[in-house]
Amino acid sequence: MIWLYRILLNLAIPFGLIGLVFRGFKNPQYWSRWGERFGFVNAEIKSHGPYDLWIHAVSVGEARAAATLVKGLLEQQPDYNILVTTTTPTGSAMVGMTLKDSVSHCYFPYDLAWAMRKFVNTVGAQTVLIMETEIWPNMIEAVRRSGATLVYTNVRLSERSYLNYAKFPKLVKRTLTMVDHFAVQGKLDRKHLELLGVDSEQISETGSIKFDVTMPPSLRESAEVMRRQLGQDRLIWIAGSTREGEEGRVLSVYKSLKELFPSLLLVLVPRHPERFDYMARKIQRRGLTCVRRTENVSELSRDVDVFLGDTMGELSLMYASSDVAFVGGSLEPLGGQNILEPCALGVPVVFGPHMFNFPDISRWTIKEGAGRMVQDEQGLEQTISELLANPSLRDEMGNNGIRFIEAHRGALEKNYILIKKLSKTMP
Repeated sequence: MIWLYRILLNLAIPFGLIGLVFRGFKNPQYWSRWGERFGFVNAEIKSHGPYDLWIHAVSVGEARAAATLVKGLLEQQPDYNILVTTTTPTGSAMVGMTLKDSVSHCYFPYDLAWAMRKFVNTVGAQTVLIMETEIWPNMIEAVRRSGATLVYTNVRLSERSYLNYAKFPKLVKRTLTMVDHFAVQGKLDRKHLELLGVDSEQISETGSIKFDVTMPPSLRESAEVMRRQLGQDRLIWIAGSTREGEEGRVLSVYKSLKELFPSLLLVLVPRHPERFDYMARKIQRRGLTCVRRTENVSELSRDVDVFLGDTMGELSLMYASSDVAFVGGSLEPLGGQNILEPCALGVPVVFGPHMFNFPDISRWTIKEGAGRMVQDEQGLEQTISELLANPSLRDEMGNNGIRFIEAHRGALEKNYILIKKLSKTMP
């Protein structure tokens, strides 16, 4: 199986390159730094090695969680030499915004055996930390052969992912048993790993690092400024991290709600930056007035319907400036996005039925009275309408969200202890 996997990956190289070309039409960053995709790093990355720690974070969500972890590690050990890899340009941008020059960054190579061996030997990391569940057999084997310690942290293994991995039991078991340790978010993740063949002693339940995300003190002040810009006396509904197939429904719901709440403003923040221009055109085709964040308007006119968040790294600010939040990736079968961010800011959160990437978190959020799940567009309209009409309910759910987050903090500290225990370079 492993040799078949390797042969197929090498045969897929031309298709991977074609994929980069086509993605580049939406995001030109995909047209650059191709060498890194095949294990070739630049002189600057080489000169900073060997690294004490290499952290891989696929995209934006994982990069934000990794940034929280990295900042804590550097507070404890400022001279710790860290490399962060991402798969997507948006993840790369997030690392640059949150960590700046405190770490080195490059793209994660394709899981080609020769590319991974070259990359692992070049960076010379003593400890490798993979955020969440990116199971790449050639990467795992290359790290194992290098003698580095390999840890998976913040692991979530949904029922869907588990069933997909379970189709290849021998390959998956062979691969996972080469990992030194797994720090999982919950009991279901532990159960799935054990069913795939991981020894229970290799697994620790540490919870989700996303509960430990701290908001800078300046965020509240910035949110007050933005609120004045958007309209102090307007009701504001934010739809964050929306994906294709969802925005049309959100806009339809907004047009209906506008008749009940004439002062309502929709803040729309698509998940992927390459869709910003497309969404601006779509909003206008719906007959709605749109202003983009990048236009830097000092104060919105009351006839503006939609404020389009077309910047990176400001979603928290926009959540904090809003009355009610809908988190996307959940009305379509895409697994959902991070619903803890609005909870931490005291904003009631609404999400769709497809939260299979966050089964525990979505269930806890509902149980604690911090959020609500809706099944469809009609349910979204009814729930948002109820929340907009009831300020006391919004306050109650917002306070429940803050208490919920505080009660589940602690994953970061558990991860620090685990990394310190397993690391070969951290005293």
